[in-house]
Order: sequence, then structure tokens, then C-alpha cells
Amino acid sequence: MPESKLASTVHVLVPRMEVASQKEVGEMLEKHGISAEDLPRIRITDPALIPLGPKIGDVIKIFRQSPATCCEVLYYRLVVE
Repeated sequence: MPESKLASTVHVLVPRMEVASQKEVGEMLEKHGISAEDLPRIRITDPALIPLGPKIGDVIKIFRQSPATCCEVLYYRLVVE
């Protein structure tokens, strides 16, 4: 992996991310009673997404550490142009 791509994913302030499976996305959307278009968006050009290689319409699962509880919290973002 080129160094510039790696640098944006290993920084302490960049949370761990992965492309969510269709099954997982469907379950999450049903649980919250929303559609994918209701999710917050993230641009496909975001440097943190480059190593993941997502497609427009994919949903990214972001694992963040909650400063209040010290627990890992999941966030979802819809990949857009």
C-alpha cells in the first residue's frame, strides 16, 4: 500500500472503518425505521475510504471510541459522489 494511503488510516484520530454487509445494513435500517438515504453521507473521495475501495451506495461502518463511556460506538455513513 502506498505510504500516503496508509498514513490516513493509521492516524490516532482516524477511527476504524469497514464496508458494511448488505445484510447488516438491512437489519440496521429496519431496526431504526429509516432508509439508506436518511443516513449521514461520506464522500467517496474521503482519504480514509481509499484503502476500503467502496462504491457509491455502499454503507461504511465506523467504529469510534466514546469519550463518555470508553465503549466502542458504531456510526454508519452512506458513500456518495
